[in-house]
Amino acid sequence: MMADKKKQGKWELYESGDKLTRKRKNCPKCGDGVFLAEHKDRLSCGFCGYTESKQTPKEPEKQEGEPESAGDAEDKQKKK
Repeated sequence: MMADKKKQGKWELYESGDKLTRKRKNCPKCGDGVFLAEHKDRLSCGFCGYTESKQTPKEPEKQEGEPESAGDAEDKQKKK
């Protein structure tokens, strides 16, 4: 048996109001009307296979000899 998949109607990909707006990003290779699927870490096109990775904000790396902030020192004490 196959797993039940929730089918999404095309009307759920648009918002209506004064103007019709698209909720998702279009595929740059396929053009208008082909949306990129939203995954946890990427956007992908089901037709051509185009993939974009989602950017995640990274914390800046600390340099050696750089003073620790008060919050970092408190976190280290709690872990001990």
